[in-house]
Order: sequence, then C-alpha cells, then structure tokens
Amino acid sequence: MHAIAKAIDSFNELFGRIVAPLIAVITLIVLYDIAMRFFLGRPSDWAFDVTKMLFGAHFMLMAAYGLRHHAHVEVDVLKRLLSRKKQAALEIIGYVVFFIPFIWLMLTYGWSFFERSISRGETTYGMVAIPVYPVKGVIVLAAALILLQAIAVVLRAIIQLREENHA
Repeated sequence: MHAIAKAIDSFNELFGRIVAPLIAVITLIVLYDIAMRFFLGRPSDWAFDVTKMLFGAHFMLMAAYGLRHHAHVEVDVLKRLLSRKKQAALEIIGYVVFFIPFIWLMLTYGWSFFERSISRGETTYGMVAIPVYPVKGVIVLAAALILLQAIAVVLRAIIQLREENHA
C-alpha cells in the first residue's frame, strides 16, 4: 500500500511541476494583450478567452498537486485534539464518505460535459471561435488526478491505523 501511495505522490508531483510553468505562459499572454491595448489602442481578439481557459485549466490541473502538499483548506481545529489513530480514522471516513463520491460525480458529469462539447463542436463566443472541449476535458483529467491523490491519502491513513494498532 505504501508503494502505491508513493507512486501516486510521485506522479502528481511530476505532473504538477510540468503544469506549474503554464502560469508564465498565461502572464505573457496578458502582458501581450496589455501592450496591444496600450500601444495600438486595441486589445487582441483572442487573448481574453485564451487566458481565461488556460487559467481555468491551470487551476484545475494543480488541484491534485495542492492536495498532495496539503495546500487546501482543512478544518483541523478539532482534529488536532484527537490521537493519531482517531485522526487517521476520521481522515478515512471523511475521504470515503464525502470527498471520493464528490470527485466521482465530478468525473462522471465532467465526462458528460466533455462528450457534449466535442459532439456539438462547442466554441467560445468571442471574435475568434476557440474550441471549448479541451478545457472540458481538463475537468475529467483533474478529477482523475484528484481521485488518485485521495486514494493515496486514504492508503496512508490505513497504514497509520495499522501502525497504531501494532504499536
């Protein structure tokens, strides 16, 4: 179990480090659009839509990386008062009852959004019609990565429970 959790951590770590520099690309596009507006008096036709889509993709794709590094908000005020064994049990219950079903819904509905977007040839409504299906596909990919990371968290909590029971 530990090897599986470690492999998931390593995968999401690598994926997060690959996706993180996308924020620099977004920044360059915004700067380009500002320069066009300032120097030519006219923003580009495509930059706003592209930056909005790239930022959404970046945000979603970094979620599993954030979960791996405990960067999400956790309400652990009461959890800290519990023993390590009870903390692990609470983590398992929380993930299995609330988190994993939510991510499963995100996967299934995200897949429906993605399929519908492709089948309709969905594009943005701006001057330049940019395909929307890649961003809708990111919903599915992000949900899968988050689900994997949630599995790693649950596996580590199970390991923690086993260690506490043997100690």
